[in-house]
Amino acid sequence: MLKKILRSSSCRGGLGKNRKEMIVAVIFFCVCLVTIECGVRVTEAEEYFKPFNVTYDHRALILDGKRRILISAGIHYPRATPEMWPDLIAKSKEGGADVIETYVFWNGHEPVRGQYNFEGRYDLVKFVKLAAAHGLYFFLRIGPYACAEWNFGGFPVWLRDIPGIEFRTNNEPFKEEMKRFVSKMVNMMREEMLFSWQGGPIILLQIENEYGNIESSYGKGGKEYVKWAAKMALSLGAGVPWVMCRQQDAPYDIIDTCNAYYCDGFKPNSHNKPTIWTENWDGWYTQWGEKLPHRPVEDLAFAVARFFQRGGSFQNYYMYFGGTNFGRTAGGPLQITSYDYDAPIDEYGLLHEPKWGHLKDLHAALKLCEPALVTADSPTYIKLGPKQEAHVYQVDVHPNGLNLSSFESPSICSAFLANIDEKREATVTFRGRRRYTIPPWSVSVLPDCTNTVFNTAKVRAQTSVKLVEFDLPTVSNIFPAQQSRDHNGIWEHLNVTKDQSDYLWYSTRISVSDSDILFWEENDVRPKLTIDGVRDILRVFVNGQLIGNAVGHWIKVVQSLQFLPGYNDLTLLTQTVGLQNYGAFIEKDGAGIRGTIKITGFKNGDIDLSKSLWTHQVGLQGEFLKLYSEENENSGWVELTPDGIPSTFTWYKAYFDVPGGLDPVALDLNSMGKGQAWVNGHHIGRYWTRVSPKSGCKQVCDYRGAYDSDKCSTNCGKPTQTLYHVPRSWLRASNNLLVILEETGGNPFEISVKVHLSSIICAQVSESNHPPLQKLVNADLIREEVSANNMIPELQLYCQEGHTISSITFASFGTPRGSCQNFSRGNCHAPSSMSIVSKECQGKNSCSIKILDTVFGGDLCPGVEKTLSVEARCTSLLSVSFFQEAVSSS
Repeated sequence: MLKKILRSSSCRGGLGKNRKEMIVAVIFFCVCLVTIECGVRVTEAEEYFKPFNVTYDHRALILDGKRRILISAGIHYPRATPEMWPDLIAKSKEGGADVIETYVFWNGHEPVRGQYNFEGRYDLVKFVKLAAAHGLYFFLRIGPYACAEWNFGGFPVWLRDIPGIEFRTNNEPFKEEMKRFVSKMVNMMREEMLFSWQGGPIILLQIENEYGNIESSYGKGGKEYVKWAAKMALSLGAGVPWVMCRQQDAPYDIIDTCNAYYCDGFKPNSHNKPTIWTENWDGWYTQWGEKLPHRPVEDLAFAVARFFQRGGSFQNYYMYFGGTNFGRTAGGPLQITSYDYDAPIDEYGLLHEPKWGHLKDLHAALKLCEPALVTADSPTYIKLGPKQEAHVYQVDVHPNGLNLSSFESPSICSAFLANIDEKREATVTFRGRRRYTIPPWSVSVLPDCTNTVFNTAKVRAQTSVKLVEFDLPTVSNIFPAQQSRDHNGIWEHLNVTKDQSDYLWYSTRISVSDSDILFWEENDVRPKLTIDGVRDILRVFVNGQLIGNAVGHWIKVVQSLQFLPGYNDLTLLTQTVGLQNYGAFIEKDGAGIRGTIKITGFKNGDIDLSKSLWTHQVGLQGEFLKLYSEENENSGWVELTPDGIPSTFTWYKAYFDVPGGLDPVALDLNSMGKGQAWVNGHHIGRYWTRVSPKSGCKQVCDYRGAYDSDKCSTNCGKPTQTLYHVPRSWLRASNNLLVILEETGGNPFEISVKVHLSSIICAQVSESNHPPLQKLVNADLIREEVSANNMIPELQLYCQEGHTISSITFASFGTPRGSCQNFSRGNCHAPSSMSIVSKECQGKNSCSIKILDTVFGGDLCPGVEKTLSVEARCTSLLSVSFFQEAVSSS
């Protein structure tokens, strides 16, 4: 509860002469926080693998003389904290990944030319070593252009100020800077002994990124640049292969690779290169005011299986963990702070089910096929029907006695049966022996060419429903602006701010005569401000009052004005919401105002303001004074009352305690407008309650058919993002400082702190489902040493770490209907379902139940395929009681 309200004098704000009140309200919550430190210790100069060479042929990468089929997990190290890295890497490995992949973020590592940052979230060496310590390989995409929906595509903003520079073409200033940074990264990895031939994990590197998409924009210079970039990369002596993604004209010694939703039809530009999928888009990015994309796991698994079915050898999930655009790292235009990406591991580091579990099963099935996939040079194609086909990988002996794989068997056979019909299942006869029923738009995997162990459309993994719990009201305070400069004409936004702030103020004075006022009144018109182009946000103030806003990417603005007789202050505020991260000539995109700016409608004609005297002012005074810092001891904060909430450009601060346990923490800013947030001095990112369109979301998502980012959208008619991740490592048990910069208005009294957890878990498994893949991985399916018991399907449930299954809310073995959170009994139901499931699962972190009639008391419905559907609740092991106490501000 609030105890005391304080108010004091204000500081000069971003609107020049106008004064704003500074406000604070403080709330204190006492809880017990249990901190558990875990992770893998990384030591200096450690040899993680026996040194090995990496080469390749037409079929696959060759590691230490052996072809490999590899699954890669994309994790961007700055989008998580170092404390999160060990768990993310461990979950990737558990999910079946062999490799960790990341871009390198130049602007994070060299924010000022010649001044490098490899600390904290940018400690790349530590991240690579952690992957190695978990026994995983590493794919380092140096670029140095990243795109990645990252601010300015990863380029440092200072790069655009180098005289004569033009990005990503045959331009000497750019090539000099690019070579300098790429060389530094390669040399750093070499000095840290991180390449495979040194006993490190790095097996693959990337130069440039998706340049083929824009190469034609640069003409001959683009073609020369591609050749130069390849030659430069190879000259650095990294000792492992280099790739270029989406680059059909990649030179001979560089592997060209695929980025797309589907890459099963992709072939590299030379028969001597393997087929590599550098970006499998398992979701999509999101912009403010847009719906949330969702890619069904059935379609994703179908795409992966088809890729390996048709000759692929290396596949990377973009993203396996997406994470968070902390601070001002989100790209543009208008990328949101969350980079969840609908990935198998969600933004908070929790498993996203059923996506993670279903892919884990797929990866296990692929590993069972690996002996045949790496030994056979190419598959045998068999047409099974109009839209059904098989690819068979079979060898009787190793060709020419060569040991191309780590698997030795006199005869190996694995097969993929695909039904690419988008509507109908198909029953096919394979190899004249058995009939197989394949659901529409799916692939069945047969590691021994006989037994189906996995089908991409049959999801055995549980569904986890994420909820946010434990509201903690927080609250409040204010302050705005900074130094200014006078100049004739409008300066380009980035030339002034150097991207040190989102905000640039332009102020000028307009003289209005009595005759102008009379002219407007007699003609019932108003003067209008016209600007040729604006990006991303423009706010227009007249005499300190906000009168209009515009949002867009180089949009024309026409804004009606209301002047008083005499001198009027016209103030324009331009704001960036992430710099352009994709496309040709991004260094020329700029920000702020472009073209002519004028006021129309005056009695004596238009007023051209393009050459007028303007005062330019960068940022907010609160930024300059670092009001978000814990070290800031400014005494100007005053108490906020519910009826005194200010509107625009207000700073708030409050203190809060955090819930106990290990569950991830989020700020709920649904009550606010737009702005930025800090916790204990850490910049959480931008927030904005911009609402998505009401239409475009389907109640049921049909996985069948080709996917695009609009196909299965969710969250229509709601703010794009309301919850903002606050990493546990940035928090302490009590007295956490929250600072909010609110730009447009909102109610800070309704801000709350919540925990993010999987409270509801569901699973649905039928008698026709495939058995748990891990049992088959541990057995020898190829030599037919699998017991009948291992082929029985099972329903498996688990709660996240630190939680147990506290109750079973639904259980039915028979013919249950519906889906998670909407199950109901069917005509066939085993009365013992609830008791059996409760006895097996309740009070445990995980459980498993075989799908057998005998488990549930016999066959109650002969001749009917039966299913077990279960819904359960998970509860934290910690029983936490909370109390709150108000304290006065300093």
